[in-house]
Amino acid sequence: MKIIALLLALLIEQVRPLRRDNVLHGSYDALAHWLRRQFDAGEYRHGVVAWVIAVVPLTLTVFVADWWLHRVSAPLALLCGVGVLYATVGFRQFSNFYNEINSLLKDGEIAAARVQLGRWRGEEASELTAGEVARVCIERGLLESHRNVFGPVAWFVVLGPAGALLYRAAAALRTQWPGHATDATAESAPSEAFAQFAVHAFEIIDWVPARLTAVTFAVAGNFQDAADCWRTQARSWANHAEGILLAAGGGALGVKLGGELHEYGRVRYRPELGAGDDADVDYLSSAVGLIWRALVMWLFLIGIVTLAHSLG
Repeated sequence: MKIIALLLALLIEQVRPLRRDNVLHGSYDALAHWLRRQFDAGEYRHGVVAWVIAVVPLTLTVFVADWWLHRVSAPLALLCGVGVLYATVGFRQFSNFYNEINSLLKDGEIAAARVQLGRWRGEEASELTAGEVARVCIERGLLESHRNVFGPVAWFVVLGPAGALLYRAAAALRTQWPGHATDATAESAPSEAFAQFAVHAFEIIDWVPARLTAVTFAVAGNFQDAADCWRTQARSWANHAEGILLAAGGGALGVKLGGELHEYGRVRYRPELGAGDDADVDYLSSAVGLIWRALVMWLFLIGIVTLAHSLG
């Protein structure tokens, strides 16, 4: 049942993808913003309460509904699973920017590629070189493939639709609350203490999925280089989970990630991840191939496990 729901959701998402500004994600972002304004009084426990309110009732509702539908009607349970997966899993939720940047770089339109990258990551990119645009695009593609596909799928396998929803809700709060906390222009910027629980909770929820994705990147690419980069480089990255994904992905692709970026009139230095050649437009297509191979491996393994379970 799970493999069927996953295949159907991915197929529907390819044919009719959700817009980035869709009402489902927009409504949840609005809820998160409202909870932040209502509960943030500068203490860690306020962030805990707000996170629980934002995540637990919705997750439990979907879990109970899925359990009840499985007892009442298998087709309805399948429909529920497909619907939740459609809202939480999908390449098209990030691939449009990636593909557009890839096309622009191939055509030599570096300025337009910078504009698209800036829109995608929400940061100025007008000073990046072509190689830096390609490098950042690969980095973001690897990370977003995990957060939009592999992470929620991993939790879907464990808890069904509620698991996928749990992962995406936690990821959204992890992104939004600390993001607002660093916005110095906000009229009422949230406290760092308020955002800490959202960060810690997502680290726990993402601990296993991030490592499963990194292992899959390694198997789907150059395993030895991916394993070596993971072991020696991942901890140098500010976010350890992201460091694991980027180090393993860069090693699997044979491309250098991280490193310096020309931004805001200065050079920003970052740890170097991966191994091999400098990033360029050719590696953008290689990264897409790696991600698709990784997904096929996951689908195959989920299908085998589902078949074995159905046979008793």
